[in-house]
Amino acid sequence: MRKTVLAVTAAMSVAAAAGVARAADCDITVGVVMELTGPAGEYGQAGSKSVEMAFRDINDAGGVNGCKLVTDTRDSQSQGTVAVDAATQLVQIKHVPVIIGGIISSVSIPILTSVTAPAKVVQVSPASSSPTLTALGRDGKTNGIFFRTITSDALQGVAAAKYAMDQGLKKLSVIHVNNDFGVNMVGEFSKAYKALGGEIVSVTPYNEKQSSYQAEVTAAMAGSPEGLYLVSYPVDGATIARTWISQGGPAKFLLNDGMNSADFIKNVGAKYLNDAYGTSSGTTPTPSTEYFNREYKGFSGIDPGTPAAVQSYDAGAIVGLAIAQAGKADPAAIKDAMRKVLDPNGTVIHAGKEDFAKAIELIKAGKPIKYEGVIGPVQFDEYGDITGPFRLWRIKDGEVTTVGEMSTADVDAIKAKLGN
Repeated sequence: MRKTVLAVTAAMSVAAAAGVARAADCDITVGVVMELTGPAGEYGQAGSKSVEMAFRDINDAGGVNGCKLVTDTRDSQSQGTVAVDAATQLVQIKHVPVIIGGIISSVSIPILTSVTAPAKVVQVSPASSSPTLTALGRDGKTNGIFFRTITSDALQGVAAAKYAMDQGLKKLSVIHVNNDFGVNMVGEFSKAYKALGGEIVSVTPYNEKQSSYQAEVTAAMAGSPEGLYLVSYPVDGATIARTWISQGGPAKFLLNDGMNSADFIKNVGAKYLNDAYGTSSGTTPTPSTEYFNREYKGFSGIDPGTPAAVQSYDAGAIVGLAIAQAGKADPAAIKDAMRKVLDPNGTVIHAGKEDFAKAIELIKAGKPIKYEGVIGPVQFDEYGDITGPFRLWRIKDGEVTTVGEMSTADVDAIKAKLGN
């Protein structure tokens, strides 16, 4: 009898182990390459947690054909070369069908040109806003595999120029990070700002992770500007802003989206930033927005307003739903499904377990869905770009406060007026 019990127990153990093995074999792994450390580390940490939350919600809703979505997350260290190595391993060794990342354009672009486009593996960036990414698509260099859930700087630069003029910032110096993102942002801003009547006293690029930015600040202060347009990341940006203030620069700032950061405010000093204004890729509130704002901090420990957080949840949700729509972890099928889960004629789906469960059932039934995410309803154009509103904010008493919104139509109207 004892032998029989032992035999049955052993058989059950083997069956259980086989079940675990089958479950593991069924996992669908998506690569995540984000800036967990380095100048953009704050964004990447928020972004990676957002993707994990989106996958958790889809898995809780039943997963993809009964399989779990899992992430294999690699740290780009905010460096393009490191990112390419990480993406290469994910594509060539792990054979992931999708990579989500990077956050900053100087990471996303080399991943795209060196790894994902040649391999025809889908890439989705939650926060890379450089117009170069559109140009690569237009020039036929992306194989149609690139998508992003943030608006291009070609639009944000115009929004920033108009916002600056509206706040009385009519004579600015510019200091910007010397990479694709910084150069493009300043280029788009400068054209619009000058056309609106603004004066740019000087444009000074800087290289990341310098021990001192005194020389750059000294150059930017020549010509008596009324304020500083600082296109940077929180760590270097705080050092530059402190140097600007200590050298007697006027404490009036125009900031890019990534400078919407509690760490930046803390490290500069709230009392010096009461005349600091900025623009960010905005949202059109939906039930997804309410869900994310309610649940994200409890899941991640990170404030839901952290740059890249909302866009990364939507990147994860769209990828997960696209895999379900494709019915398999095949890059070509997933690429085709990315737009299908945003079908204008589909049943509206919002974030969270309940709606994702409904989405999965609709997909199984062959019915279209329209995911309306945390950033609002979006569509991908032929180059994988989206359009959307811009959030206008300012810093007051150490807090970032939204003071208005500029719609895509508003930006387009300005561009048309300026002849852009």
